[in-house]
Amino acid sequence: MSNHLWADKRFWVLLTLYMAQGLPTGIFSQGLPAILRSYDVSLKVIGFTSLLAIPWALKFLWAPYIDKYYSSRLGQSKSWILPMQLLSMLLLLAIAFFDPHRLATDQGLIYFLTLMFLLNLVAATQDVATDGLAVRNLNYAERSWGNGVQVAGYRLGLIIGGGLLLYLVGVWQWQSAFFLLTALLVLITLPVVFYQEQAKPSISKENHTEPHYHQVFSSFMAQKGFKPWLGVLVTYKIGESLGSAMVKPMFVDMGLKLEQIGLFVSVIGSVATLLGAALAGWWVKRLGRYLSLLYFGVAQAFGVACYAYLSWQWQGHQNVVLWQIYAINAIEHFVSGMAVVALLAAVMDYARHQHAGTDFTIQVSILTIFGGSASLAAGLLAHSLGYTAYYLISAVIALVCLWPVVLWGRWLKA
Repeated sequence: MSNHLWADKRFWVLLTLYMAQGLPTGIFSQGLPAILRSYDVSLKVIGFTSLLAIPWALKFLWAPYIDKYYSSRLGQSKSWILPMQLLSMLLLLAIAFFDPHRLATDQGLIYFLTLMFLLNLVAATQDVATDGLAVRNLNYAERSWGNGVQVAGYRLGLIIGGGLLLYLVGVWQWQSAFFLLTALLVLITLPVVFYQEQAKPSISKENHTEPHYHQVFSSFMAQKGFKPWLGVLVTYKIGESLGSAMVKPMFVDMGLKLEQIGLFVSVIGSVATLLGAALAGWWVKRLGRYLSLLYFGVAQAFGVACYAYLSWQWQGHQNVVLWQIYAINAIEHFVSGMAVVALLAAVMDYARHQHAGTDFTIQVSILTIFGGSASLAAGLLAHSLGYTAYYLISAVIALVCLWPVVLWGRWLKA
């Protein structure tokens, strides 16, 4: 990032907002699979917990209201961000008082998963407002860096909510671990509290009529070039989402302790994602959106395939060296971080300024719906085929799903 961007408070506010969003998401996506597996919850049940991410898939339904209704005094985005941050803190406190041994009972498991669902709902709503803030405040040239900041902040949150949490749960008390996460969330909320959001430009009522709810969606999808881009949104994350869903359960089955998964695997993986995102911010500007999506997509499929090698080594020899686990995990996260930055830069390009939060959210929801649907089958496939075949199939699917990127690239050239 150039020197003047380091001094730009917009990027620091976005960094902390995506950290705050990544923290509860890290609990769900990084911590939950390993925690459930450590309490002998089946792979099938762990696979179906991806349904708890439904708010991330359906957030486009309430995104127009987030763009439309807000307090002028607080700001268009802050009006939603601050209440959602407060609710996240309260939910983390509720989880802190939960006894994890109750996960062995159906009632305890349902209660805990309900809290996780509500945490996802709150984080997804905060995400709509934050994405709108990013789109409205960053111009075209700044968006590759802005998405690098987004991925970096989000991954830092995952390190805290996933890696740090697993380590603390492994060596510390459950309640104390979640108390610490709550305190950290309070701390990283402070920058947006004191941030003065830019006022929304006033629009003459004579020349402007507020579009109806359904018109916001229909007008967005009627944009030039959206149909070929829709194919990319539907397919790009399917293979990667399918492959990554069973990584933490496999590590538990390999005999890794929660603190090992948290401190070494999750943290190293997230740091690798940060490096990948930072490098991608530079490369996307030079390669362009199309070539970045294509090259990084191929690399992403390779990263998933590396887990098949790891599983084959483990099942064949039962003595996988730890450095291999850390290295392969880092490689997969590195290329995934690059792919996400390229993808989100293009997503921002299709978001209109006046409906920034909604347009961005529609696209991310499409990614989540189809990627999340693939995750639903992860537990069944891993249980039926074994980890090695499961990862190979995921890698092949990731490669096949790059064909819409090629078609979109042809449309751009035409």
